[in-house]
Amino acid sequence: MGLIFCLLALAGGSGCVGLAPGDSRYEYFTQPAPEDQWSPKISGWQRRERAQERAAVVAPAAVSEAAPTEAASAPAPGIEIERPVEEAAGGDLRAKYDAFRAEQKRATARSVAAWTQSQALAHYVEDGPIDHWATLEETLRNNGDDCDGLELLTFNALRDLGFEMTEVFRAIVYRASDGQHHMVTLWFENLQDPWVIDPTGAMTLGMPRMSELPGWVPIKLFSDTAEYTVSRGAPGATPATELAENG
Repeated sequence: MGLIFCLLALAGGSGCVGLAPGDSRYEYFTQPAPEDQWSPKISGWQRRERAQERAAVVAPAAVSEAAPTEAASAPAPGIEIERPVEEAAGGDLRAKYDAFRAEQKRATARSVAAWTQSQALAHYVEDGPIDHWATLEETLRNNGDDCDGLELLTFNALRDLGFEMTEVFRAIVYRASDGQHHMVTLWFENLQDPWVIDPTGAMTLGMPRMSELPGWVPIKLFSDTAEYTVSRGAPGATPATELAENG
C-alpha cells in the first residue's frame, strides 16, 4: 500500500492499498468465505494488534470492558444507527437532544478526519518490497507509516473518543480504473451509507458518504476482533471481493 503521491491526491486520485462505479448499496456485514484471500492478512494483523494492546496494559489497570465477540462486533441487521439532524419541531426536548448529540458526534468525526489528513505529509512512510500492515504501536513508535498505518490513527481515535466498536471499522476499498487498493475508516452512522475518512486524501478529503465516491468500492471490513466481506445489493449477491478480482 504505498504510492507516495497518494498523499497529494484529491478525491479520485491514486490509492495506496489493492471497484467499479455503480450501485452504492452494499451488504457490508457478510461473513467471509473460507477461502477469502484477505482473511490471512487480516487475522495476522488482528493477532499482532491485540498482542500489543495487551502488552500496553499496566497495573493497576482501570476498570476494563470485556473483549467483544465477533458476533457482537457488527450492528444488528435492520437497526438504523443514524439519527437525522433536523430542526426540532414544537420544542420537543428529546428531538433537540438527539439532534444536538448527532451534530456533535459528526463534528468530532470531521475533526479527527481533518487532523489525521493534516499529519499525512509529515508522517507518511512508504512500505518497502513487503506490504506490512503496522499496528498502532508500530505506527507511533516509527513516527509514521503508509496509508494502512496512518488509518489506525482515525480508527483508534474515534473509538477512544466514544464511538461504538459496532459502528467504526477499517475498510479496504478498490478502484477498478487502475487496480488501486486503499485503506480507510468507515463510520456507520447509517448502516446503508457510511461516512468515509481517508487518512491520506488519496481517495477523498473531508468526510463524504460512501455513495458519493462511485469510483471506489468497499470490499472488506474489519476491526481488531471481527472481519466481514462486502457484497453488492441483497444478501447472497456476488461479494465485492470477487468483483475486484474479476474487474
